[in-house]
Amino acid sequence: MTHTMPQLPYDMEALAPKMSKETFDYHYGKHLQTYVNNLNKFIAGTEFEDMKLEDIICKAQGPTFNNAAQTWNHTFFFMSLTPNQEEIPSTLSDKLNEAFGSVEKFKEEFTKSATGLFGSGWTWLVKDKENKLKIVNTTNAGNPLTDGLTPLMVIDVWEHAYYIDYRNNRAAFIEAFWSLIDWNKVAERL
Repeated sequence: MTHTMPQLPYDMEALAPKMSKETFDYHYGKHLQTYVNNLNKFIAGTEFEDMKLEDIICKAQGPTFNNAAQTWNHTFFFMSLTPNQEEIPSTLSDKLNEAFGSVEKFKEEFTKSATGLFGSGWTWLVKDKENKLKIVNTTNAGNPLTDGLTPLMVIDVWEHAYYIDYRNNRAAFIEAFWSLIDWNKVAERL
C-alpha cells in the first residue's frame, strides 16, 4: 500500500497569522511530504508494505518506525486544527474536569508539559485503557499507540513547527495553539 499526504480540511493560509502559510509550506509541504516519501521507500518489499500505518508504528523499529510515526503524528496534528474554533463540547469538558479539576487546569498542565519538553517531540492528551485522560510527552517520533494509549489531541513541539512564526519562542506558539484546536474533533476521539 502506498501512503499519501493527508488532504487538509482548511486552506494553508487559513490559520494565519497564528500559523502562517510559510509554516505550512515547510511543515506540511516539505517535512510531512519527506516522511511520507521515506516511509514508502522503507516499506517497499518488506513485511510492512501492506500494513496500516498504525500497525507499522506498533511493529517497526528504526527508520521505518520513525517515518511511519512522524507521518501519523503530523497527520493527526494537522487534522486537529481549525480556523473556526467552537466551544469545547460538554462530553469533553466533563472528562477534562474529572481528570484535571477544570478545563483551565488541563490547559495549564498541558502547556507546562509542552513547554518543559526538552528537545524535539510531542505533547499528547491521551485516554488509557481505563478511559482515564492523561497528558504524556514523547520525544522524537514517539507515539502513544506503542504504549496502548489512545491519542485525543497533540501539539508538535519540534522547532520546525514554530520557528518560522515564533523563532525560539515555543511558549508563544503553544499559547496560539489553544485558539486553533478543533475541540469537536478531540471530542469525537473520546
